[in-house]
Amino acid sequence: MDRYEEQLLRGRVYGADHDHPGPRPDRCYAELVGGPLDGLLLDITGRPHDDVGTGVALATELGRFGAGGRAVYDPRPGDPTRFDWAGDTP
Repeated sequence: MDRYEEQLLRGRVYGADHDHPGPRPDRCYAELVGGPLDGLLLDITGRPHDDVGTGVALATELGRFGAGGRAVYDPRPGDPTRFDWAGDTP
């Protein structure tokens, strides 16, 4: 991914409608840090508090396994507003 593509992704919400990719004021987000989805926001609205401690595997074709692959992100200890990249999985 080139620098221009990286800048386009920043501040966008993972899985959001392309016509309205930005965050909404009535939602809660965590920032994805590192890996293929770096800089995207993940909507964590409505996740039970104890479930925020669990990681997520997000579909992406930008990772190591291409189309059909997933990027794994885990909540940063002590900072539930950031999820750190843990690797890719098929």
